[in-house]
Amino acid sequence: MCWADIAWDAWVDEDTVTDQTLDARLQEDLKTAMRAGDTTARDTIRFTMSSLKNARIDKGSPLTAQEEIAVLQRDAKRRQESIDQFRAGGRMDLVDKEEAQLAVLKTYLPEALSDEKVAALVAEVIAETGASSPKDLGKLMPVLIQRADGRADGKRLSDAARAALTTG
Repeated sequence: MCWADIAWDAWVDEDTVTDQTLDARLQEDLKTAMRAGDTTARDTIRFTMSSLKNARIDKGSPLTAQEEIAVLQRDAKRRQESIDQFRAGGRMDLVDKEEAQLAVLKTYLPEALSDEKVAALVAEVIAETGASSPKDLGKLMPVLIQRADGRADGKRLSDAARAALTTG
């Protein structure tokens, strides 16, 4: 190991390494998709790489792992909204295309929490915060979102919390 390697190791932090790992995975998957002629995966990965690059530019520094997940979730949410709109408009060809792209995008997201795990998380946070009615959602939601760590979206957490507070 030379002094340059030591200096590099001293300046690299965990979040940057994670950032480079996702970029490397996207690059490899892009090459694989291009070799296989998979235009859906190719286009989705390119769009994802572009979204991440734009987020880095907007921030002015490398993204943390949580910020990367947030970008991927935002893209997934946009695709889901497009699917709903195309379905309402009767454009099943576009629904199929967006669903295929959403499936590719989901491979980069952390595994979603099951309904049982969401309910357990909500019960745990309700007990910790002392929330007792739907009026307490304001103090409950930030803790829930932090604990879910990108594995459940805000609407799903909010619905579960609201249901637990109205029944419990």
